[in-house]
Amino acid sequence: MSLPLYLLAVAVFAMGTSEFMLAGLLPDIASDFDVTVATAGVLTSAFAIGMVVGAPLMAALARDWPGRSSLLAFIVTFAAAHAAGAVTSSFTVLLATRVVAALANAGFLAVALTAAATLVPLDKKGRALAVLLSGTTVATIAGVPSGSVLGTVFGWRAAFWAVAALCLPAALGVLKGIPGGRVKAEATGGPALRAELALLTKPRVLLVMLLGALVNAATFASFTFLAPVVTDTAGLDELWISVVLMLFGAGSFVGITIAGRLSDQRPGLVVAVSGPLLLVGWPALAVLADRPVALCTLVFVQGALSFALGSTLITQVLYEAAQAPTMAGSYATAALNTGAAVGPLVAATALGTEAGGLGPLWASGLLVGVALLIVLPLRTRVAINRSAGVSYDEALTVPDPTRDR
Repeated sequence: MSLPLYLLAVAVFAMGTSEFMLAGLLPDIASDFDVTVATAGVLTSAFAIGMVVGAPLMAALARDWPGRSSLLAFIVTFAAAHAAGAVTSSFTVLLATRVVAALANAGFLAVALTAAATLVPLDKKGRALAVLLSGTTVATIAGVPSGSVLGTVFGWRAAFWAVAALCLPAALGVLKGIPGGRVKAEATGGPALRAELALLTKPRVLLVMLLGALVNAATFASFTFLAPVVTDTAGLDELWISVVLMLFGAGSFVGITIAGRLSDQRPGLVVAVSGPLLLVGWPALAVLADRPVALCTLVFVQGALSFALGSTLITQVLYEAAQAPTMAGSYATAALNTGAAVGPLVAATALGTEAGGLGPLWASGLLVGVALLIVLPLRTRVAINRSAGVSYDEALTVPDPTRDR
């Protein structure tokens, strides 16, 4: 793996810290602005919606920009949005800054994902994605708990200032390590934008995007509202929020590292093993959340399974959209953040049910169940094709009626 790829991961760490740290700050933000925790959770959904909309939009715009300059512009905008959010006294303005930050994050990640795929051999996209997204998992291990501690000790605004400051070394890393060439596809004989967008009509691309979105929705549904589970259901002190978030992050790092070794050659194996375990794990966490040891153990396990499965599915988006060299990263980003937008909304609705604060955990199980129900018809095709000498992973796809015409 090349040095520029790790420098991109540093920037992803800064942005991942911002995206995930709200899980530990929502109660304080809700109290500061005199809104409910469910309303404060809209900040997470707003960020994710901005990512979904911004990913293809920013990627399309960045086709004509020098790669290094575009990445730097996205980082600077991201930092400025956090500085503005740190000083505002209006929840509406804070919400707006989250959208702006999301657009910048989306642009950066879309360009970075595409760049990462070009920095490695064609059959190593899963490994490259694992390195890049390791910035996110490290953010959940170190950045997010640190943000939670800052929020607990100095207030949530200190965490926003810390993210803005964290963008500075990330910007320096991009400046020093990323080539300044243009990313425009047509300049090198690549496909036109219309041709790249046409891939969104392909069943294979849409399927893996949908599955990735559902799994990520399940992850964010519970992660966003994990803090109240720690303090209210498990009865632990507020500082334990950071510990639990760190355990989730450690699990996610383990999961994405293992999946990075398997997602290129054996994606079906990852789906077959982690999918059912993830489905069982979320309800188990809901039932055992009042037991601190079980809570901590299952949070680690669910973090590992969520990121192993999610990253594998997103890797498949890059493979299926390989004919869209400048837009594939935006499709992967859009899938990730469609889930991140939908998950907290579903979870907020679940808070109003009889399950109360445990509702998001049950909702996560439901979302994973939907994903597995979509995959289930493919298992029949897998069995048929295996008997014909086709590998498990080759069979774990949907026939594309437009292919080979």
